[in-house]
Amino acid sequence: MATSTLSRVAKALIAPALALGATVGLASAPASAAVWNSCDQWGNTTLNGYTLYNNIWGSGAGSQCIWANSGTNWGVWANHPNTGGIKSYPDAKKVINKSITSLSSLTSSYNVTVPSSGAYNTSYDIWDTGHKYEVMLWVNKTGAVGPLGTSQGSLTLGGSTWTVYKGNNGSNDVFSFVRSSNSSSGTVNILPILKWIKDTKGWFGDVTIGDLQFGYEITSSSGGMDFVTNSYGVSSS
Repeated sequence: MATSTLSRVAKALIAPALALGATVGLASAPASAAVWNSCDQWGNTTLNGYTLYNNIWGSGAGSQCIWANSGTNWGVWANHPNTGGIKSYPDAKKVINKSITSLSSLTSSYNVTVPSSGAYNTSYDIWDTGHKYEVMLWVNKTGAVGPLGTSQGSLTLGGSTWTVYKGNNGSNDVFSFVRSSNSSSGTVNILPILKWIKDTKGWFGDVTIGDLQFGYEITSSSGGMDFVTNSYGVSSS
């Protein structure tokens, strides 16, 4: 969503090489992190088919630590200052690698516990394999955050009502779907949304869907806040 999205993508792609890089902050992950935790800026691991990234990519970031019991049960403690600009997008990624027309279904369910203050959104971030197109699905948002681009109106699709935004960050097109009301749990039928972009709007063709990420785009979380993915899963065929 942000103007530094390409930077986020590039850094995510090289994260494995940087996973042992500089530690950002000294805060410890919660005791529940029985399997894995990291406070490294680009800390990452793969658990049961999902790749987890700490992914502190924005400027002016503070401390952030990620923990995971599995690829579908994980969380982040983040202490980012109350300043503008996205600081991080800790996320869990599932690789799809199928074209839209070859998919017969693509759904995801989520259950999160998020702060009542700060500035952030909980979102899916979906990329084609060429990183020319980015589809964001915001299921909740708090504070002074908003999507890139201009409003294209509202529609009900994939199990929710969304306001749709279309923009470009200078590197790729961004299509953002912002849920009309905040949700901490639910199921999103993603394939009809992709087909609507392709067939109804013609904003892209039969692209191959690569990374399907779910996480927290954090602008500020001053004092330290917990973002917990109680459960999450992606199903495709």
